[in-house]
Amino acid sequence: MAHTDQVIIVGAGPVGAVLALALRKMDIPVCLIEALDEPEIDCRAASCHPPTVAMLDDLGLLPIGLEEGLVSPVFHYLDRVTGELIGKFDIGAMQTPPAHPYVLQWEQYKIVFAVLDLLEKDSGANVRMSTQLLGITQDDNGVCASVRNADGEQEDIRGRFLVGSDGGRSTVRKLMDIDFEGFTWPERFIKIDTRFDFFQLDADISNRNYFSDPDEWMNLFKARGPDGEGMWRSVSPTRPEQTEEELLAPEALEAKLQKFCPSAQPYDIVTVALYHVHQRVAATFDKGRVLLAGDAAHVNNPVGGMGMNGGIHDAINLADKLRQVWFDGADYSPLFAHYTRQRRKGQIDYVQAQSIQNKETLGERDPVLRAEKLAAIRHQSETPALHDAFIRRSCMIDSLNDANATP
Repeated sequence: MAHTDQVIIVGAGPVGAVLALALRKMDIPVCLIEALDEPEIDCRAASCHPPTVAMLDDLGLLPIGLEEGLVSPVFHYLDRVTGELIGKFDIGAMQTPPAHPYVLQWEQYKIVFAVLDLLEKDSGANVRMSTQLLGITQDDNGVCASVRNADGEQEDIRGRFLVGSDGGRSTVRKLMDIDFEGFTWPERFIKIDTRFDFFQLDADISNRNYFSDPDEWMNLFKARGPDGEGMWRSVSPTRPEQTEEELLAPEALEAKLQKFCPSAQPYDIVTVALYHVHQRVAATFDKGRVLLAGDAAHVNNPVGGMGMNGGIHDAINLADKLRQVWFDGADYSPLFAHYTRQRRKGQIDYVQAQSIQNKETLGERDPVLRAEKLAAIRHQSETPALHDAFIRRSCMIDSLNDANATP
């Protein structure tokens, strides 16, 4: 098979890695390029919702995920002001639960390492780390990626198609001059990873927790962590006027955690990340033979853990479109336009809308509206049909089903 008869994937994060593996399962050659020397181990996405777990299962990754991750069927909504548990949602208790009735807390870097280990043993996968994308050209016969390789030399990599899964600051998206429509929240978010075990506290804590607070809400999730012994991650907003020095001061980090979960012992803080948060969707996910997936195509605030999941849903959808082109002789142009329609709908109608609603519900300041929103969550958690509908939307079941049904 000619060297050019391949799909070039730019960005070896979880979306690019999963796409590469999905294509190899279909016997489509791939060239996966990544600017970094090795996958970054950081405190980013860690939640895989039930539809995503099913996709990982289809790819043969679930046994690794269950070994390295944490099964979390229940999530809690709590009122930080009163300390009261407002709502409990149990995926396994749904009247018609999904095939995998839980969220798998499996950190994105672990997913990447698991996939790369498989691709390294596959002669149809060419993984190129330390390779920086410089330019893209395309014609009727294929696409060419100009790159700077690990030796610092410039070379051209050719393929039939190119997919940009290179993150929110996507070089592919910028080179293709695709608008990234949306807005940026005025406040920055802060993530704190700690080894402290919150189950020690006398509180209604589950593996996944959402704390409502009119001044400073917080998400609190548990994952296995690098050593498998457990790592808790908190995500909360900051005030726009606060400086980085103020926010990252050890006493400020300790005070933030103590506010939500008072503890007699200090918190063992491992890593901290302070970052801007965006709600943006690319104007199109396809332009000729070049496509976008994952954060390169869409970004959202992390409340609800939807970002990585949406990207993996992109990857699986796109892999099937490429299979139809590769083996069925289908015309790529209408298929790629269909990919854009389906995945933009999933983002705009569900992920963007739901993540914005999640954030606004947790941080509602108006006391009347706040009481109404918390009462609504309580009612939904206590009413079987509403309980299930809440989970289907929160866990991206409706998002995937409706997007896939889009003509």
